[in-house]
Amino acid sequence: MKERLFKKIVIWAVITFYVVITAFPLFIMLTLSFQTMGEIYSSRLIFIPESLQFDNYARAMGNGNWGRYIFNSVYITAVTTIISLIINSMTGYVFARIRFKGSKPLFVMLLAGMMIPPQTTMIPLFLMVKRFPLAGGNNIFGDGGSGLINTYPGLIIPFIAGSFGVFLCRQYYRTFPPSLDEAAIIDGCSRFGIFRYIYLPLSKPVLASLAILKITGTWNEYTWPLIMTNTDAMKTVQIALTMFRDESGTQWNQLMAATVVSTSVIYLLFIFLQKYFTAGITESGFKE
Repeated sequence: MKERLFKKIVIWAVITFYVVITAFPLFIMLTLSFQTMGEIYSSRLIFIPESLQFDNYARAMGNGNWGRYIFNSVYITAVTTIISLIINSMTGYVFARIRFKGSKPLFVMLLAGMMIPPQTTMIPLFLMVKRFPLAGGNNIFGDGGSGLINTYPGLIIPFIAGSFGVFLCRQYYRTFPPSLDEAAIIDGCSRFGIFRYIYLPLSKPVLASLAILKITGTWNEYTWPLIMTNTDAMKTVQIALTMFRDESGTQWNQLMAATVVSTSVIYLLFIFLQKYFTAGITESGFKE
């Protein structure tokens, strides 16, 4: 009895310590968003401001066209996530449930893509997007124009598929018994029909997990939008956050206020989908 109680105390102590360490930067971000610049640059660390400066949020949202920035991020994230879920789920189903010649080498090649750092593909990817045929004034050979630079397709296409998503879906679909497919085929259902009417409705946990990961990654992406956009109308939220830094310094209170607004989308999403996220990770099952 004492050993069990001691284990519980240790476990809860470790969990509490981890929660405090994780939540502390978020608390600092939130409290800085309500402070004056004088309090921020004070010689002592102020956790609770003397008076909450709600106008920091109004000034932050008034610094630039934040309605457009938020729309850009929401649109790019939504389209990327939807297309990515379709591609990943269908590809994962093919690798998991359909036997065809060369499937194992292809899957190994797909897994190898997870080991390539994205920084190494940034320049080739940019050149491909810039020289996209018949887009942005380019001719059929990809010359003469700007291609997909400063366009939504240029910000969406590179992220609509991913090796990890295919891998996760494949592992999830492999947990179902073969008799499920055999019964559907006997009933006259096509391969696409099996995926559409049987596997897709059962895929809510894994697709919710992928959706959270894809939304978070796309929403927080900074490098690619920085490379692909050079107009104010195409800025995303992450690029817009750099506007609070200039030669005179950084407006930390406004920057933190804008950061709270931009990250609240991810927090709310995780709160509503955390049940499916946990189920998707645990039910995927990494079996061969």
